[in-house]
Amino acid sequence: MIKGKKLGGMVLAIMLMTVMAACGNNGESNNGGSGNNGGNNAAPTEAAASTASAESTTPAETEAPKEAEKVKLVLNWFPKAQHGGVYAAQEQGIFADNALDVTIEPGGPSVSAVQIVASGSAEFGLAHADQIVIAKNQGIDLVVVAAALQGSPQAFMFQEDADVKDFEDLNGRTVFVQPGITYWDYLKKKYDLSGVKEIAYTGQFVNFIADPESVTQSFVTSEPFFMTKEGVKTKTLLISESGYNPYNVVLFVTKDYLAKHKETVASFVKAFSEGWMSYKDTSAEVDKAIHEANPNIDLDAVDFEAEAQQEFVYGGDAAEHGFGYMTEERWTTLIDQLAELGLLKEKFDAKDIFTTEFLPSE
Repeated sequence: MIKGKKLGGMVLAIMLMTVMAACGNNGESNNGGSGNNGGNNAAPTEAAASTASAESTTPAETEAPKEAEKVKLVLNWFPKAQHGGVYAAQEQGIFADNALDVTIEPGGPSVSAVQIVASGSAEFGLAHADQIVIAKNQGIDLVVVAAALQGSPQAFMFQEDADVKDFEDLNGRTVFVQPGITYWDYLKKKYDLSGVKEIAYTGQFVNFIADPESVTQSFVTSEPFFMTKEGVKTKTLLISESGYNPYNVVLFVTKDYLAKHKETVASFVKAFSEGWMSYKDTSAEVDKAIHEANPNIDLDAVDFEAEAQQEFVYGGDAAEHGFGYMTEERWTTLIDQLAELGLLKEKFDAKDIFTTEFLPSE
């Protein structure tokens, strides 16, 4: 009997301990929970998930920003509105946002962006499309990655009363034109201009103003404005109306650099394109930066060029396909035209010198 009582007591004690342990567990759950049974089971799981989520996102949030890559861009001329997208990208932090630290080197009559980029002294350059084709003919392998100006604003300018309606009307007149300029070779081959008196273009217009029947090379985006300020009324004849219309300002790299630095090229073209699209609406602000970079050009002249070049930058194929767009057909036409002028040893595939791979999608 005593043994039975002891055994019964032990069983009772074990049962009491089990109940107390269960009550203790429920108490811990309530202390950490929301005060209801549904929260008791869910709270630890949610906390664990939240901790895991925080642990998984913390490294990405604290990751150091990508260091900006230093690159140089050589302009095709002194800073002008035709470089508006470049200065917009620089001034508005668009280059920086694309992890690029860009040095802008001005061009000029004694500066060859083609030669500087080809030598490896700069990564990017701006030039005329026909310069890229001729460089290829000379053994310099360049690749154009965007066209800043779809068409060429190059033109012949003459005074308002001069009877010039077509290129044949240049005969019998003094024409101020840069020796060896490609479009002049094209015009002389296409038209009979044997009656023209050629005078080397110097950028000065005193002799042009003094001779009301003379004609001078110009850009419709600039020289007519200067003449208006001088009180001289003028008209222009676009070179493109002759059928010679290469992309006027193009962004290029060497083929070797492109092969080794595709990510950098992609970032630069993206920033270049974004800069140009921003410049469309912010030119008044950016033009001040251009004027600071080139004090020799008046601010109102920069503003005039920005307005006058709108169709050349954002029109044409760019209006349908987006900024910078280029076609194989136009490049092939240019190659054929230069070959006919005898400026190429042999023709080559247009795909060898341009790509639209890095341009923004339509």
